[in-house]
Amino acid sequence: MRVRRSARPVADGYANGLVPGLHATPDAQRLADEIAFGAGRLAELEVDPPGLYAEVGALPDAEEALWLAFLIAYLSPTEGDDPFAAISAVRTPWEGGELPDLANVATGPRGAHEAGRGTATLDAYRAWARRSGTQLAGLSGETSWTPERRFERAFERLSFPGFHRAARMDFLAIAGRVGVVDLLPPSLHFQGSGPTTVAAKRVFGIGDPMLLERRARALADAAGVPLESLDVALFNFGAGDDDRTTMGASPTATDRVDPEPIAAALDVD
Repeated sequence: MRVRRSARPVADGYANGLVPGLHATPDAQRLADEIAFGAGRLAELEVDPPGLYAEVGALPDAEEALWLAFLIAYLSPTEGDDPFAAISAVRTPWEGGELPDLANVATGPRGAHEAGRGTATLDAYRAWARRSGTQLAGLSGETSWTPERRFERAFERLSFPGFHRAARMDFLAIAGRVGVVDLLPPSLHFQGSGPTTVAAKRVFGIGDPMLLERRARALADAAGVPLESLDVALFNFGAGDDDRTTMGASPTATDRVDPEPIAAALDVD
C-alpha cells in the first residue's frame, strides 16, 4: 500500500470570513483555481460537452441518454488521453436490458463501482426505473416542481446501495447540464466522510451539515459561480496540488470562466 502525505502550506496570516478554515494564502489560491475549474467544467457541459457527454446530449431517446449518463457517473471518466475509453468499451443500450460486463472495468477517481460488486447497483437502478415507469419519469417528477425541488427528490430517490454521493451528484449534473432533465441543485448534500465533505469541513472550519451548506452557498454567491461548482472543486482541493480530477473535461474548460470574481471573493491575485 502506498501512502501519500500532502504537505499543507504554512499559515501566513491569511483570513477570509467566507473560508474560515483556511489560514494560508497558497491554500486559498488553490481553492480559487479549483472553483474556476469546477465552474468551467459545468459551462463546458452546457455549451460544448466533450466525449461521451456530447453523446448524452445528442441522443434523441431520453432513456438511452440517461442510461449513458448513469454509466458515466457510476464508472467515472479516467484520467489520461481517453478518459471515456473504459466506459465506451463496456456500455450497453438501455433497450433490451443487457447489462455491461464490469468484471475488469477501469474506473475513474469519482466512480462508485467496486470490484466484486458485480451488477447489483445497475440492477437496483433498472428496478428503480421500472417502478417509476421510465428513467425520465423518475427524475422529472411532477411538472409543477421547480428544478431545485426536482434535483432534491431525484437525489433522494437514487439513494440505493453502491451509488454514493459523488456519483449521484455527477449523474444529476450531467443530466441537467446537457439538457436531458431540468435539474438545479440547491444544496451539496455534505454527508458522511467522503472526500468532498472532508474538504468542506476543512475549508469552512465547521462540521455541522447545515452550516456547511450555508457557507458553501455564501462562497458560491460571492464568487459568482453555480453552487454545483463547489462539488468537484472541494473534491479536488482535498486531493492535493497534483491530483486534479478532470472528469473528462477539456484542458481549456477553465477558460470559460472569469477568474476575477473568484479571486476577489477569496482575496487572492
